[in-house]
Amino acid sequence: MEDPPLEKPLVEHASLVEDPDKGLSDEERAAIDRKLLLKLDLRLIPWLSLLYLAAFLDRTNVGNAKIEGLQEALKMSNNQYNSSLTIFFVSYSVFEPLTNVLLKRTKPKIFISVIIIVWGICMTTMGLVHNFAGLMATRWFLGLAEAGLFPGISYYLSCWYKRSEFGIRMAIFFSAAALAGSFGGLLAAAISNMDGIGGKAGWSWIFILEGLATIVLGLLSFWLVVDFPDNATFLSDADRKRVLRRLALDQQASAHHEEWKSSYLWASLKDWKTYMGAVIYMGCDGPLYAFSLFIPTIIKELGYSSTRAQLLTVPPYAVAAILTITIGYIGDRTRARGLCNIGISVIGIVGFCMLLGAKTAGTRYAGTFLGAMGIYPCIANTISWTSNNIEGVYKRGVTLGIMIGWGNLNGIVSSNIYRAEDAPNYYPGHGTVLAYLALFLLGGSILQTILLRTENRKRRNGERDSRVDGLSREEIEELGDQKPDFIYTT
Repeated sequence: MEDPPLEKPLVEHASLVEDPDKGLSDEERAAIDRKLLLKLDLRLIPWLSLLYLAAFLDRTNVGNAKIEGLQEALKMSNNQYNSSLTIFFVSYSVFEPLTNVLLKRTKPKIFISVIIIVWGICMTTMGLVHNFAGLMATRWFLGLAEAGLFPGISYYLSCWYKRSEFGIRMAIFFSAAALAGSFGGLLAAAISNMDGIGGKAGWSWIFILEGLATIVLGLLSFWLVVDFPDNATFLSDADRKRVLRRLALDQQASAHHEEWKSSYLWASLKDWKTYMGAVIYMGCDGPLYAFSLFIPTIIKELGYSSTRAQLLTVPPYAVAAILTITIGYIGDRTRARGLCNIGISVIGIVGFCMLLGAKTAGTRYAGTFLGAMGIYPCIANTISWTSNNIEGVYKRGVTLGIMIGWGNLNGIVSSNIYRAEDAPNYYPGHGTVLAYLALFLLGGSILQTILLRTENRKRRNGERDSRVDGLSREEIEELGDQKPDFIYTT
C-alpha cells in the first residue's frame, strides 16, 4: 500500500532554484513538464540501455562460448572454468564502490565512454587467448573496466528523475540485461557458424565480434552520453532550471548543489539502509549471475543440442524483460516497492523449486521461466527502492556503490555452485539460488518494509522533529533523508 504524502509543503526545498515558469497556470506547468520528461527519456534512456545490454552480453557470453567448445579448446578443467568466471567478480566488486565518486568528479561522457572502450578491448582479446592464464587475465580486466557502468548509470539516472519516475526508467534500463540474455543466445547461435573462418573457432568469434561492437559503442558515447542536468548542453537554460527545481521539490539534492565531503561517506556507512539494501540486493544479484552464466548449460543438460540450447535461452529472458518493465511501472505508481519485491521473489522461489524437484525436461524448462521472472525485476526494483530512500547525490552514489559492489561480490559464489559433476540435476546450484531468494531477497524485503513503515509512522507522529531543533536552514538540508519531513518509499 502506498504511504500517504506528508502534510508539510515541500516548496521551501526548491526556493534556491529559480522558477522559469513563474506565473503560469498548473495546466501550463503540467504540459511543459510532460514535454520535458519526454525530452529526457528520449535523450537518456535508449542509449544507456544499449550500453548496459552490451555490458551484460560481454560479461555473460562466456556461458554461450562454453557450449561452443571454449573449455575443451583451452584444455581447462571444470574448476578452472569456474575460476575464470569468479575472477571477473573479484575486480568488478572491489572497484565498484569507488566508481560513483569518480563519475561525479569527472564528466559522465568521459568516464562512461572510456570504460566502455577499455572493456571492448578486453572482450576482443578474450577471443585471441590460447590458454587458461590468458582467459583469467582478460576476465580480470573486463571486471575492472565494467565496474563503473551499472552503479554509475543507476546513480546518474537518479540525478535526473523524481523518485516517482525513477523506477520505470531503471526497469527499462535494466531490462537490457534480460534482452542481452535473449539476444546473446540468438547471436551466439549465429556467430558459431563462423567456426573455422580465419583459423578461429566459433567461440573465439563470439568474443571478437561482440568486443569490436562494444568499442564502437564506446566511441559513439563521447557524443551521445550527456553530463549532469546543470551542465547538459541538450537542454535550454530554462529546461535545466526546470530539472533542478523538480528534483528539489521531490526532496532530491541536485548534482550542482553538493561538493564532496567525507561526511557523505560516513553518513552512508552509518546508515542501516545501506546494509539492508546490500542484503536484499545480494538476494537477487547472486541468483542473477548464477542464472545468466549457466542457463545455456542447464538447458543443454535437459537433452538439447548446443544450438537449440542457445535458442531456448531466449524466451525466459524475453518474459523477464517484460515483467521487469511492468514492475517498474507498478512500483512508481504505488510506491510499494517492498511488496513488489516480496511478490516477485515468491515467483522465483517456485521456479527454482521446480528445477530442484521436477523430473521431466518440460517442467524444468518451465521452471527457468519462473526463475528469470523472479530475479530480473527485483534487481531494478531494489536499486530504485534504495535510491528513493537516500537523499543527497554523494551519499546516494556511495550507498549504491557499496550495495551493488557487495551484491556482485556474490558472483564469486554464483560462479562456483553449478559444477559439472552435479549434472544434469545441479541440486547444489539450484539449492543455493533458492536459499538466496528465500533468505536474503524475500526475508530482507519483508524486514526492510516493516522497518521503513515503522520509521515513517514515527516521522508523521512528530517523534523525529527534535532533529532540527536549533539548526539553520542549510544544516537542516544537510540532514538529507534524516530530515523529519522526508518520508521513505516502502
